[in-house]
Amino acid sequence: MIEFKTLLFYLFSAVLVLAALRVITARNPVHAVLFLVLAFFNAAGLWMLLQAEFLAITLVMVYVGAVMVLFLFVVMMLDINVERLRQGFWSYLPLGALIALLMVGEMSLVLGSGYFGAEAFPGSQVTADASNTKELARVMFTDYFFPFELASIILLVAVIVAVMLTLRKRPGNKAMHSSEQIAVQRNDRIRMVKMAVEVDAPAAKGE
Repeated sequence: MIEFKTLLFYLFSAVLVLAALRVITARNPVHAVLFLVLAFFNAAGLWMLLQAEFLAITLVMVYVGAVMVLFLFVVMMLDINVERLRQGFWSYLPLGALIALLMVGEMSLVLGSGYFGAEAFPGSQVTADASNTKELARVMFTDYFFPFELASIILLVAVIVAVMLTLRKRPGNKAMHSSEQIAVQRNDRIRMVKMAVEVDAPAAKGE
């Protein structure tokens, strides 16, 4: 008798593999992005089955909610010539296949070794009411506090550099200066105008 969790695992895994295959075989880029969203949803379901709620929520919020929406907008806004992109597919296939084989070999070594398994941490005991999100936050902000802050600074610098690289001064471009907006006075925006009162002329008799 197959358990319900095992059935869900096979269901999520099958849909994930099929969605991943459709990402690389779909001719329409929009369809490929939507299949990638489906693959991420099923991967989040697998993380939930492994009781890694933080990773599942992060996968849905960051990748599905932000990155994939950005990809979808970019693909729909840009006029991508798919046939032109597929012209050099066979020339890059041997290099891609070699890299794929290397990645499969590395993943086999990692998953097959006991270094990353539970036996590598004999002192760690996971209870039924344990929260992996709480433990991850504790480790991140205690043992890995400085690497975490360093990574955040690097990402902040990367965002600022990306904005500065894409910033271009175009002629006729209107921009607002915050210092001028803050230092504005009432007399700079409002002008009081005094006008004489206009009185309608009395209507002539007989009209």
